[in-house]
Amino acid sequence: MLRRLRQSLRQVLFLMARRPGLVCGAVVLSVLLILAVKLTCSRAKNVVASAQPPVRFFSAEAPVVDLYLGQLDQVERLRGVAEVSLIFFYAPWCAHSMAARQEVQKVAKNLGKQVQFVAVNCWWSQGKCRRQKRFYQYPVIHLFYRRFGPIDYKGPLVAAYVESFVLRVLTPLTYLPSRATLQDFLSYHEPRVVGFFQFNSSPQPPGYITYLSSALQALKRDFRGVIRFGVVTSREVAETISIQEDETVYLHRRFNSSLIFPRTERNFTSAGICNWVFEHRETVLQWLQPPGTKSRLLEYELTKGPALLMFLQHNPVGSKPNPILMEIGDIAMRYHSCGNNSRSNQGDGDASPSGSVCCQSVVLPGSGADSGTTVCELCLNLSRPDSADSAMHCSSPSATLEGAAMQSYLRRCCLRRPAGPASVTRASVTCSNFLSGYSPFRLYSACCKRIEPHREDPPPRADERLGAKDVPLAPPSHSAPPSPVPHQEGAGVTGLRCRTNKTLRFYVLDVALTWPLAVRLGAPSNRSAFRQREPGSHGEGSGDWSFATIVNLRDEVHYVLHRSPTTTLTESLEVFIRNFSAPYSPLQRHLVGDLEGREGEGEARHHVQGKSSLRPLITELTTSSFLPSVMDVHKDVLLFYYTQWCGFCTVLNHVIIQLARLFQGNSTITIARVNVARNDLPWEFMVDHVPSILLFPRYRKHLSVKFPDDVPVTLPNILRFILKHSGSAHHAAVRSMKASGEGAGAGGAPGPGALLRAEFQALRGEVHTLHRARGRLSQQLAQLWRDNRRLTFDTRTLEARNVDLQRERQSLEEQHREKSRQLGKAVKRLQELADTSESLLNENTLLRVLLKALKERTEAEEEEEEEEKEEEDDIEGKQESRRETAWPHDQ
Repeated sequence: MLRRLRQSLRQVLFLMARRPGLVCGAVVLSVLLILAVKLTCSRAKNVVASAQPPVRFFSAEAPVVDLYLGQLDQVERLRGVAEVSLIFFYAPWCAHSMAARQEVQKVAKNLGKQVQFVAVNCWWSQGKCRRQKRFYQYPVIHLFYRRFGPIDYKGPLVAAYVESFVLRVLTPLTYLPSRATLQDFLSYHEPRVVGFFQFNSSPQPPGYITYLSSALQALKRDFRGVIRFGVVTSREVAETISIQEDETVYLHRRFNSSLIFPRTERNFTSAGICNWVFEHRETVLQWLQPPGTKSRLLEYELTKGPALLMFLQHNPVGSKPNPILMEIGDIAMRYHSCGNNSRSNQGDGDASPSGSVCCQSVVLPGSGADSGTTVCELCLNLSRPDSADSAMHCSSPSATLEGAAMQSYLRRCCLRRPAGPASVTRASVTCSNFLSGYSPFRLYSACCKRIEPHREDPPPRADERLGAKDVPLAPPSHSAPPSPVPHQEGAGVTGLRCRTNKTLRFYVLDVALTWPLAVRLGAPSNRSAFRQREPGSHGEGSGDWSFATIVNLRDEVHYVLHRSPTTTLTESLEVFIRNFSAPYSPLQRHLVGDLEGREGEGEARHHVQGKSSLRPLITELTTSSFLPSVMDVHKDVLLFYYTQWCGFCTVLNHVIIQLARLFQGNSTITIARVNVARNDLPWEFMVDHVPSILLFPRYRKHLSVKFPDDVPVTLPNILRFILKHSGSAHHAAVRSMKASGEGAGAGGAPGPGALLRAEFQALRGEVHTLHRARGRLSQQLAQLWRDNRRLTFDTRTLEARNVDLQRERQSLEEQHREKSRQLGKAVKRLQELADTSESLLNENTLLRVLLKALKERTEAEEEEEEEEKEEEDDIEGKQESRRETAWPHDQ
């Protein structure tokens, strides 16, 4: 190894001795490389500019302590001073933090005397908060109740909701001093928890702090504080709910038996009490708060089953409970109250003895889809002599009736009567009763109803749809036993949850926060118009924008409640729920885009008023205009299904436009398109993929044809498809066959010549259509050639103007450079003058200082001279006085 290294070094040295220029070049290149690397590294240090120091995020007038330098250590000191503290962690650049700043200031102005508000900048790189906290989003709100916390706020950043949450933290427990307050506390539909603690022996019972912490733990899970915690200190009040022992936690439930916290099975801790309450609570009305970002919260709730979504106006800090919310809660309570089901069914009819009723709807054979469906509702009423026996066995008619017995009962019971032509009602009802053999305790009854097919109904007008309410089906005669079907009159929603397979879940949403979702589900986009439609919107206690809808995600349908001005919200909701729970629901599926389509049609009619001869090139269909346009029997309709996110649909746009231009003058064919992502269509007109092309020929709308998927979508292929399946050629062939048939005789069949003539006429019509299309194409090409020449001339003119503008730009640039040069010289002269003036000022200042010093010095010398003169004068005066005194003695 060493030998090879020595040999390689010798070879390198030998080459360097033979070629010294190469050695010098290598040395120079290496030096240049080192200098380049060093220069790059030195510049890289100055690429990132130093961050500017932070400033205050909140205004100085706001009662918020703004720690904009991220002083996290001061937060602990401020928390220790106040009983309740709100910590607002923010980033100065975050738009959500800026929007929440105004809301937090509003809350701080209202609760500044009770709560300590602190804001911390957690984005400053040199701050302590940035180094210790790891937040993935901003802003973050934490509340502390004394030493308990943090309680993370996960609600909307709105002042009312934040203030409500802070008030719940301030008073996590409700004091219940009397039986009346306790009964009022337990009367609400929300879950309630009551704790019994006696404060006689000590100022603070041992388990009271644990119970208080459990209430704060519940606020961590639910920022709305739906589960309320109360505390009772009197034994007499506690005996109202059968509580005897001290330090007992009681969970109140309406449908099942209430519970007492099992201290022998669970640990009596705050987390244990909170988990126990959330596991065993009863929720009949649930609040939904979509976060506004990508979330599966709504999907998770809707996959559980049909849901009634109620959008209403809610004030979280209101002094009184919302009356609409109370009505909805009462309806939800009665809907889930299955204990009153048997009592509600008894005594409603004259012919039904006390007992249990089991019913089943049976579709009779031989009922077609076009002529209507006959449904027989067969019920078995069991009656026992001992009416006190509540545990009565209820057997379904399908289990007791089989084979010929079922058919015989149906023949005896259901009298099928066809509806007359002058009949106004939509359903014919026939009911009868009969006993099963000789048993006096079994009574069979049936009601037959004829239901017309839904698609034959004409679509309601806009004014009728807005003003009409859902009317329940007609009730049977008094001789029939009461049916548990909820759409009969007199049957409420009490216990309906246990009488139907379509169980509803009740959800409430704040309309101010989720209005776009309500609009997407069918609410009108104009709030003022919708408010005028609400009954009593201008009276006392109004101002609600309530909107109700039932969403069935499994069936991919939803229904919208259209309230009538003459009914209350409770009546409308009960009828709405009963109609949905009926076996054959009379509710109509709401199609998205219906209201938008009507508004668009009105605007289009207003826009083209006086221009009825103009026809759009491609007709844009919506939910409301789909059926009238597609089912026009006098026109062939070529329909193009597309969506705004489909890339293949965009590629085919030029083909559809060319096709529409070819048929622009033809009044027998319509080229239309529909956006299936924004407009719901009836099930029979939906497609499994986009893009798709369907042809609805005239006079044969039931024989619609789909463009083949294996054929390329080109203009010639679409033309062949239209000419092959169009209703015009078929109609011409039929007329020629009829004409030839009249010549051959009434009973004779058309011969081959008639068929050939019909085909020839159809082909001749297609040739004429192609000739017209060719002429139209030649006209379009000529127009395009003229447009091209005009564009060429315009291009040349623009190029000449561009050259002139370039010259002007160059001259302006030269003038700019000359002016810049002159300004530079003037700036230099001004700088020199400023320097000279500054030097003169400095010299002037020095001269003044020197003059002042000289003046002081001369003044000091003058003073010294004066003092010396005075001393000399004093000395001379003394000498003279001495002389004068000595002179008389000498004499």
